[in-house]
Amino acid sequence: MATPTTGRRRMATMLALAAALAVTAAPVVEARPGGGGGGFGSRGSRTFSPPAGTSTSPGATAPIQRSQTSPSPGMGNPGMQAAPGRRFGGGFFAGLLGAGLLGALVGGGFFGGLGGIASFLGLLLQVGLLVGLVMLAVRFFRRRQGGQQAGQPAMAGNAPYARSNLDGAGAGIGGAGMGGAAPYGGGSAAPRAQPVNVEPADFEAFERTLGEVQTAYGREDLGTLRRVATPEMVGYFEEELRGNAQRGVVNRISDVKLLQGDLSEAWREGNVEYATVAMRFALTDVTIERNSQRVVENGPSEAKEFWTFARERGGSWLLSAIQQGR
Repeated sequence: MATPTTGRRRMATMLALAAALAVTAAPVVEARPGGGGGGFGSRGSRTFSPPAGTSTSPGATAPIQRSQTSPSPGMGNPGMQAAPGRRFGGGFFAGLLGAGLLGALVGGGFFGGLGGIASFLGLLLQVGLLVGLVMLAVRFFRRRQGGQQAGQPAMAGNAPYARSNLDGAGAGIGGAGMGGAAPYGGGSAAPRAQPVNVEPADFEAFERTLGEVQTAYGREDLGTLRRVATPEMVGYFEEELRGNAQRGVVNRISDVKLLQGDLSEAWREGNVEYATVAMRFALTDVTIERNSQRVVENGPSEAKEFWTFARERGGSWLLSAIQQGR
């Protein structure tokens, strides 16, 4: 027969397990390249500035979270994380809860008796207060960023470049540079940005690269990825593919088709030209087990993203950043 002390310990253990799961559970993310909800890569001096909204994706854009470009002095780095895919404070809070859970399992620690339960509840209260402060800070910075974006003048050049109206593509967008690094990771401060014209042939190259990147990622074809993306982006793709291999899964992507797209920004920094485009595309995205070929996850059939391309003057466009759009 369970004693009152045993019942209290069981309840404390259940609370600890529930809290640990709530803190450490990883969010469900889309498996395709760039489908994790954030952004990665480099956009030169505009890496940590949101791209202009377009008719294809007028809502907020996910910030760059992983980049080899350093933020300008005094600008901060709002998008960087210590580790991709891990939420703020996850390891720290999990450690605290794990220590309490261990105490519960061995019959001691701060779960021992009524005083232990009170200590645990006090810990939960402190964690809740800290999480609330973090959320308030995040909302404050998001409002500031949103207000700055809303205060920018409307930008032209958002001509659709879907396959049926490539002839409408045209004027690029220019503006003042903000300082930063070169697109391929590292380098000194960038010169003042200059406008760039994006031609129909460029939009055709963007659409072609969209399909090549997605299908090459699904085939785990690093050779093709190295041909169409910057070394920085290839490094991120390799990291994701290694993670899939460790989990024993393969992310198969096929039937990629551009549905709608338009230009967000296009500019030049020194000898490097950039173009950021919003794209809405259809695809087949399936994750399977390597050994059994059993389907473990079906991804969405449609996606909306901002892709940034970079090229040295006279060279070919290479994918240099991916951000989720809305």
